[in-house]
Amino acid sequence: MADGKGRYGGTANRLSWENRPQWLRRRVKDTEPDDSDREALLLAVADAGMPLAPAAYPVAYRCSCERIGCPTPGRHPVSFAWQTQSTTDRAQIQRWAEGEPLANFITATGMVHDVLDVPLEAGRKALDRLLELGVEVGPVAESSGDGEQARALFFTATRGTPEDEDEWWPCELDCRPETMDEHPGLRWHCRGSYVLVPPARLPGDHEVYWVRGPELTLPDPLTLLETLTDACAQFIGEQEDIEQEVAWPLGR
Repeated sequence: MADGKGRYGGTANRLSWENRPQWLRRRVKDTEPDDSDREALLLAVADAGMPLAPAAYPVAYRCSCERIGCPTPGRHPVSFAWQTQSTTDRAQIQRWAEGEPLANFITATGMVHDVLDVPLEAGRKALDRLLELGVEVGPVAESSGDGEQARALFFTATRGTPEDEDEWWPCELDCRPETMDEHPGLRWHCRGSYVLVPPARLPGDHEVYWVRGPELTLPDPLTLLETLTDACAQFIGEQEDIEQEVAWPLGR
């Protein structure tokens, strides 16, 4: 199991994205992790207190659940009881991993941790900015993909408790919070939601992988929120500018 340096955390985190070696930005495609790597990464998540449950996995461009037209292939839990099924028990996770060697895994949010989920480009810029400011950033994962599927996942301590349950919104992977106008591009996964954890395979040769490992301390989400929302707003504004430039000649 990694020690927090090199592959997914530690010493290289203060490098700019442009100067980071390819192996740090994402795993090399032609060297798939063996079963021991996969199991070690999953157990590291469990050891950090984040509960896990089995998820579907891609079969070519389809989903292993075999649902016709599955809207989130390879990205959803196997069981409808995933919230109660989720566990940090190492023996159970090992049984799942050995019994389903191709399965992805999700972690249920809102129990121990939340996840701030932003567009990948915005997340990379925000991470560099946070590290420059000396902010303590916890685990960070990336989900490669096309368009909206390319995301950066910032793992934080949870702010969801029974006392303030109405303060935060539950958010499925394919949903947006009601306050999206205030936080463009941001999804806040808390109670009632989940995210995929690395290593996870997605359709189209995409994947979810660690940039900063799960052994890092979970920060308060509010210490990251302003920088993330600023980066998201800038990213959304740039996208709108591009769309307007492209669309203008078509309207003449």
